[in-house]
Amino acid sequence: MRTHKILLAIILLFSINTFGQGGRLMREKKEQIKAMKVAYITNELSLTPDEAAKFWPLYNAFDDKQQEIRKQKLKGYLDRIDDESFDNLSEKEASTILSQMESTEDELYQAKKKFIASLKGIIPSTKILKLKKAEEGFNRKLLQQYRDKKLGR
Repeated sequence: MRTHKILLAIILLFSINTFGQGGRLMREKKEQIKAMKVAYITNELSLTPDEAAKFWPLYNAFDDKQQEIRKQKLKGYLDRIDDESFDNLSEKEASTILSQMESTEDELYQAKKKFIASLKGIIPSTKILKLKKAEEGFNRKLLQQYRDKKLGR
């Protein structure tokens, strides 16, 4: 989960940097990252052409669902607890937000369970486990590239 938050932060940073340029660069960066991710995961999982043809539509639908949930719900939380109003939240408001956050996390978990169940008929369980490792590895690699670029390495 931590790596997903890091990836989300990186994507947000890219979007902030490119927002003033009409979003064109942001879309290009997102597409570059997505292409890199597809190549990385396909390689790490050693997907056969048949497996890849069945795997990627499911993966992309799941990824879109996750992003949709995060975008809709997490943005709502962040908007409600901006810097000014954060210190003025009542205990009741904070409790409500926490409950909504828990609900969102549960929704994400249920989506992941459904995704894994659907993968079981397409790829072996060992590759499903490798998927988790590959996603984390890709996120680490992406974060390292971002750090290297920021530090001018």
